[in-house]
Amino acid sequence: MKVKDGIIGLVVGDALGVPVEFTSRSELEENPVTRMEGNGMYGQPAGTWSDDTSMTLATMTSIINKKGIDYDDIMDEFLEWYINSKYTNSDDGRFDIGITTVNALNNYRNGAPALESGCNGERENGNGSLMRILPLAYFRDIDYETIENVSGITHAHKRSKIACVLYVEIAKSMLENDDLTIEEHINLACDKIKEHYKGSEELKHFQKIFDNNLDDISGKGYVIYTFECVVHCLLTTDNYRDAVLKAVNIGHDTDTNAAICGGLAGIYYGFDSIPVDWTDQINRIDYLLSLCEEYEAFCDES
Repeated sequence: MKVKDGIIGLVVGDALGVPVEFTSRSELEENPVTRMEGNGMYGQPAGTWSDDTSMTLATMTSIINKKGIDYDDIMDEFLEWYINSKYTNSDDGRFDIGITTVNALNNYRNGAPALESGCNGERENGNGSLMRILPLAYFRDIDYETIENVSGITHAHKRSKIACVLYVEIAKSMLENDDLTIEEHINLACDKIKEHYKGSEELKHFQKIFDNNLDDISGKGYVIYTFECVVHCLLTTDNYRDAVLKAVNIGHDTDTNAAICGGLAGIYYGFDSIPVDWTDQINRIDYLLSLCEEYEAFCDES
C-alpha cells in the first residue's frame, strides 16, 4: 500500500508550489520553477507546506484516533489547524486558507454539525476538498457516499463531491493495479464515475477529462480547472519530478495543483521517484513518515 508514496508526493508538490502561488503562467514560462525554493509569495523557507498538506494530515490523524471516519472529529482537527496552527511546519503557523473552507469552519464553530457546515453554492467549487481527499483512497472498501461526505464538510456542491470521488477512484486504481498505464487508470476511473452518476447534469463539467481534451487548461483554483491541470500533467510526463514541476509552472494555484498531481504521481511512480534533495528540505519529514506508517498500519488492520 505504501501510504508514504502518495502522501509525501502530495507534500512535496505542495511545498514546490508555495513560493509561486498566484504567479501567472507567462511569468513562470520566463522563470520556471526547477527546484525546491523558499521566500516568494509568503516569505516561507524552502520545504514549507500549506493548507493542502495540513488538512490532509488533520484528516489522517482524525481517522487514526477515531479508528475510522468521524466527520465532526475531522472538523475539530481542522479547527486545531485553523485556530492553533497544528499540522503546520512554518514558524509563522497557518498562512494560507480558502474562503469556502473558512466559511465552513466558521459554520461549524457556530454550532452547525459537520455534515451541515459545508458550502454548497455553485460558486463554492474551489479545490479545497479535492486537495485533502487522498487519505480515503487507502481504505479498501470506501464507498462513494463517505467520500462525498468528507468533501461536503467544507465543499458540499455535487461537483466538488464528484471530483473527490473521481480522484479517489484514480488513486485506488493505481494502488490496486500495477500493470496499467496512467491513461488506463484515468479511463477506468472515469468509466466508473460516468456509470455511477449517469444522468447527472454535473457530468458535463468533466467532459474534457473524459475525452482527454486538455490542450487548453488553466491553473486557477476552480475544482474542474484543477482536475484538468492534474490529468494533463500526468498524461504528458513520465516521471514524478516532471509531473509536479509541470503542475507548478502552469501557474496560479501552484501549490494545490502540484499537491494533487503529486499525490497521484507519488503513488504511480513510488516514493523512491521523489527527488531526495526535495524531501530533504521538507521540515518535519520524520513526523510525516511516522504518520504515514501509523496510517498504513490502521488501514491494513481495517
